[in-house]
Amino acid sequence: MKIQIQSIHFKADKKLLDFITQRVEKTQTFFEGVHQAEVYLKVEKDHQGENKIVEIKLNLAGMPIFAKDQDSTFEAATDLVLNKLVAQVKKHKEKLMAKLA
Repeated sequence: MKIQIQSIHFKADKKLLDFITQRVEKTQTFFEGVHQAEVYLKVEKDHQGENKIVEIKLNLAGMPIFAKDQDSTFEAATDLVLNKLVAQVKKHKEKLMAKLA
């Protein structure tokens, strides 16, 4: 799977990039049709604390899926986004299986 990670207006450290890459690759355990992932990391100017935004777009065979969330850390936001994406991937897989049956 090809994974592109873009940090917008800051430089992400290797530890964060490795964490995100590792987590995104796990989506292939649910569906082998995940070909590419685009990850966008942003920091909002918010003094509330939950200002780290993660957006992930997965390109499945013929259909992109997208999720976005924010939290106080990029790691926590990544986990929230991936939970949403895994649910979407499972739903997509169920639809494909229903068509084939």
